[in-house]
Amino acid sequence: MELTQLQYFLTVARLQHMTSASKALNITQPALSHAISKLENELGIPLFERNGRNVELNRYGRIFSKWVEEALKNLEKGKQEINEWSNPDKGVIHISYLNILGIDLVPALIRDYQITNPSVRFDLTQGNLGDINEHFDKGHSDLMITSRESTVDDHEWIVIRKTPLYIVVSDQHPFANRSSLSLFDLSGEPFVGLKKNCGLKATITSRFENTGFMLDSTFDAEDLPTVAGFIKAGLGVSVLPKTFGLMLDGLVWVPIQEEGWEWEVGLKWRKDRYVSPAAKRFIDYIDQQSN
Repeated sequence: MELTQLQYFLTVARLQHMTSASKALNITQPALSHAISKLENELGIPLFERNGRNVELNRYGRIFSKWVEEALKNLEKGKQEINEWSNPDKGVIHISYLNILGIDLVPALIRDYQITNPSVRFDLTQGNLGDINEHFDKGHSDLMITSRESTVDDHEWIVIRKTPLYIVVSDQHPFANRSSLSLFDLSGEPFVGLKKNCGLKATITSRFENTGFMLDSTFDAEDLPTVAGFIKAGLGVSVLPKTFGLMLDGLVWVPIQEEGWEWEVGLKWRKDRYVSPAAKRFIDYIDQQSN
């Protein structure tokens, strides 16, 4: 059963005349008759009472026409909704992002973007790295804001922000008065680490690998605010970005002497997947802001 057959059927039902219907549809009368006959054969039942070129729906045709009209209305609504969601001027942009980025980065991006694109809407999903990676890989979001280390070969990437990483200690710790520290100074200190589902975990692991030095975690937390809480309680030290939501009273942020200790956060999307016009315009906006 083809969409054109259904459209032809409703036109014949409305005009009740094969020749008039063929003219309205801009096809030949034999072609129209063939399409209607094919539809009836597929259904296994006649839909019209025929009197020459004049036709009238029979009771089966009236039943069927009701559902065809409903189906075509729903198809049209579906087309309109897809257009609205993908329209670059008033569409919907689906983004997943790490929990910690919902405190300042993501709200600021949306606020600034909507100044010049007020009709665009955002469908947002936040979570730990495992959750949002799954959401992204299943195609539920067009874009993802995360750490660079989460990107793979089929991903595109634009840097949004590079945030310095600090050694963080409690204000009662002996290191609290130091102007800077080397990672090697932390040897023997209880270290508050991160579980693998935290977006910063891969970044910190990568940086330690580059220095050839690794700290064994005394505690592994699920998220960055928990790490900050453990440090404040004097249960250890850690490495964190100085971002909103982590700067608790009682913490001291000490610069790291080794180079390259920063957290690179950016926008990623899959180059092997369709990206809507609305999402493409947002990508272009981020690209312009980063240059």
